[in-house]
Amino acid sequence: MLDVPHRPTESDHEPDHSSAPIAPSIMNGSVNSWVPHDIVMKDTWFPLAHGFAVGKKPVRRAIYSHPYYLWRENGVAVASEFHPNERRTGEKSPYTNAAGHYPVMERYGYVWGWFGRPEAADPAHLPSLPFLPPNGNLPKYLLGTVRFDCSAPLSLENLIDLTHADFLHANVVGDEKSESEDVEVFTTSETITMVRTCKGKSVAPVMKFFSGIKTPVQDIRQVIHIYLRSHCAIAYGRFEPGDDVPLFHPCVPETRDRTRLDYTMNTSNAGFMFRHIMPRASYVVSRQDSSMTSPQSPRYMREEKRRDLHSPFDSAGQKYRSLMLDLAKRQAVGDFDYRDNVSDDCSDLIGLRKELFRY
Repeated sequence: MLDVPHRPTESDHEPDHSSAPIAPSIMNGSVNSWVPHDIVMKDTWFPLAHGFAVGKKPVRRAIYSHPYYLWRENGVAVASEFHPNERRTGEKSPYTNAAGHYPVMERYGYVWGWFGRPEAADPAHLPSLPFLPPNGNLPKYLLGTVRFDCSAPLSLENLIDLTHADFLHANVVGDEKSESEDVEVFTTSETITMVRTCKGKSVAPVMKFFSGIKTPVQDIRQVIHIYLRSHCAIAYGRFEPGDDVPLFHPCVPETRDRTRLDYTMNTSNAGFMFRHIMPRASYVVSRQDSSMTSPQSPRYMREEKRRDLHSPFDSAGQKYRSLMLDLAKRQAVGDFDYRDNVSDDCSDLIGLRKELFRY
């Protein structure tokens, strides 16, 4: 593993675990001894900021407590571990080039920063987000930022359990009542996907009020597709009758228990009211999620003697942990290769109606 000195954030003084000894929970691969702050994903792109948020004046972001200062020079995004006006002292981060800059690129309306070996940075490792225009330029009302006071893996474990929405977000997406329900889980070495299909489910209140759906029930297909290394997720919902809800849900691990989510919900093809209101619902949903995940985070982030037991229905969460542990074990011995291509078009997997998103 790379030996990385700790660089605290301005507002947080979290221990940097990237140079710590390999944790037993990683090496034994036990999902019941899961301690996610022992896992630092490297050689991956993280969406650090919406493109419009980066200008001539530097803005500060962080990945695993490592500072990323972002600004533009002649319109081109630049990222450094130091503020451009700061006097550079001490050792240079092994994640930057000779000039002290991180590899960056712009795509889908985001400035992405590479975390890992600079020489390995490759656009081919950027996640596929087929419902976002490659050059961005979506209206700002489709974009937003929320934060969670919890570990990024905890936020993603919560997200991949799609059934939680029926209980925690019932006032937005509808309750648990449906005629039938089917759940499937698909994996590669770099991704995990949960697909939930419901027939005759109670109409989501937000669609009833803002899309004018008159029927009492609707058929839905909900997908969560997670890119493991970058902690990025796609949440894609198809509602019949109703509108598609395509959400890019990146969970950037700023510190071990602080997660930043610069989201994009591309409802640009929906009716006027739903198009404008639904992205704002993210602020309601995120508060509901945070009310559950923040209190859990301290226990989630430390080793426990008590076994972490799961329901048989939580296969997606178990597989998520198993895949993350597999990646961590490979990286711990210096294997950072991608065995599956994360940039492959995932349109068919998520059920994208391509006619709505031709870019």
